[in-house]
Amino acid sequence: MKKTVLLFVYIFVFMFAASGAHGQITEDETAGKAILEKLQRKEVVCANLTDNDFNLLGDYYMGEMMGSSHKTMDKLMVERMGEQNERLMHMAMGKRFSGCDTSASFPSQGVGFLPMMGMMGGWSSPSNYQPNSFNSMMGNYFGGYPTMGYGGFGWLPMILWWILIIVIVFLLVRWAAGGSRTIEGKHERTALDILKDRYAKGEIEKKEFEEKKKDLSG
Repeated sequence: MKKTVLLFVYIFVFMFAASGAHGQITEDETAGKAILEKLQRKEVVCANLTDNDFNLLGDYYMGEMMGSSHKTMDKLMVERMGEQNERLMHMAMGKRFSGCDTSASFPSQGVGFLPMMGMMGGWSSPSNYQPNSFNSMMGNYFGGYPTMGYGGFGWLPMILWWILIIVIVFLLVRWAAGGSRTIEGKHERTALDILKDRYAKGEIEKKEFEEKKKDLSG
């Protein structure tokens, strides 16, 4: 039983391991929102924005899409693609969703993440700098993207990845639960069971066995 409990604790810790980055992500989202507001007020134009500005814009849009799942998705992208490609993903989102460059390319390693972000966030590409405008998720949000990377099957690697994770967790839980039952079963052996085993192995005579059995039964 202890193994099962510990396993679920480890899974819980793994799922929320990215929580330490929450402060930084919130700060970046705030900075991205400030840049977006300047674009809306015409205080800056797209041509004057830097790569870092688009990275912050991408952080903001991703936060709008995914909410509390943002930090978890960022951590997963870093693990799968590396920090540089995760930054390029943010930059591409910043350029596309701000309308500054609607054909900005995503890194090929990130193709599997786009459908997942769409499903988790239920969000599509904005128009006219509006982060909450809903268009066709598969049309505008992934506009032009299916021709890149894995093509129209870009969602397949990510789905297979999560299926694999679920299967592994399921097998680990079954293994831990089975081990717990085995251990508990051993603890449930009675003195009479042990006495019978000793008699079966020839360690004690029949007379001694009957006497001890009588004592235990009494």
